[in-house]
Amino acid sequence: MFARTTSVSVLAAALTLFLTGVAAAGTTEHSTVVSADPVNTTPHVLDGIVNAIALVGGTVVVGGSFGRVRDAGSTETLERDNIFAYDLASGRVVPGFAPYLDRPVHALAAGAGGTVYAGGEFAVAGDARTRGLALLRLSDGAPVTGFDAQVYGGTVTSLARGGSRLYVGGDFTGVGHVFRVALARLDAATGAVDPDFAVRPGTPRGGRTKVQSISLSGDRLAVDGNFTTLDGLSRPQLGLIDVGTLPARVADWRTDAYAGRCLDVFPSYVRGLDFAPDGSYFAVVTTGGPAGAGKMCDTAARFETYTRGEVRATWVNHTGGDSLYSVAVTGAAVYVGGHQRWLDNPLGRDSAGPGAVRRPGIGAIHPRTGKALKWNPTRERGIGVKAFLAHRGGLLVGSDTTRLGHEYHARVGMFPLP
Repeated sequence: MFARTTSVSVLAAALTLFLTGVAAAGTTEHSTVVSADPVNTTPHVLDGIVNAIALVGGTVVVGGSFGRVRDAGSTETLERDNIFAYDLASGRVVPGFAPYLDRPVHALAAGAGGTVYAGGEFAVAGDARTRGLALLRLSDGAPVTGFDAQVYGGTVTSLARGGSRLYVGGDFTGVGHVFRVALARLDAATGAVDPDFAVRPGTPRGGRTKVQSISLSGDRLAVDGNFTTLDGLSRPQLGLIDVGTLPARVADWRTDAYAGRCLDVFPSYVRGLDFAPDGSYFAVVTTGGPAGAGKMCDTAARFETYTRGEVRATWVNHTGGDSLYSVAVTGAAVYVGGHQRWLDNPLGRDSAGPGAVRRPGIGAIHPRTGKALKWNPTRERGIGVKAFLAHRGGLLVGSDTTRLGHEYHARVGMFPLP
């Protein structure tokens, strides 16, 4: 049963890539670790922070909170309002894609036919009013006619597209005229809310209910956030949803790993997650502050997807007190990014404990052993890596700093496959 379900996930991911020409998180497998030397062609984001990256065919779309970009090797500053695109091969900023988004972008997902979904805090996309979610044409940046998914009561933090379906996470209370709390599934073409997906996160750990990150692989949607229940079932900060059934339902998979508390300023501390390319496991990263080896604060962890019942992490890697925000799983490595100083540091408490290895700002973990790999390009730490995207040619990185691999790469960079 396990092998059959996993192979279905692989075929679904491969078919999506073949039919749409897009790369999505968790779908690209690498046979080796990427180079530690970034390519020299990526453009520079001159202010703010990069929160999200999507790849549509040969075009990279970058979203965040910024206003100015520049081609590598150029002195000309280009105005871009929280989103821009560039050619993956040449690194040149796409001149015709310059939509006006009035507030930050937090999530991107590749669409069909040369389009991209953008989610975030904005209420305006170009000349159109669209709350929190828009489908934009890469050719001219205009919203796609016929897609209407106004988000109410909050913002969008995460997006995942699977064929004709678009999954949306955030802290909203409705999409269109349909009540949905923090999580929804839409028709990818029209934006209509899917009545067969109504799983509701609830009982938040402080504040309003929020889904922080989502990741899709085959028949499983992984979600994390400040919730402690999914459809009334205990799922502290992390859960899996079976999206292969009608209606979708909470999977028989539960972990207490994130039931514990970290520092009081982090009532909820889960952040990024990503499936392996074959869907058999996924990785989760957290913030939380130094709390010792017995807790999941400031960690990366691997979980098996199709284990049933109560589940424990396969492995846990501790930073020793520094936040991780993003993760990308390629089969060859589990890449993690934040503002960490170390990995392999379970005994560190804002310090380097026995066995700790320096991995400033970015690192790679062995998928099976859970130990840090030798890969150590370094990154200026700042707030941290907020976006990873693995693709056939390497690993794209988005952050808030300007030094990556000992070189100047302002807020966007790419490590190629050797």
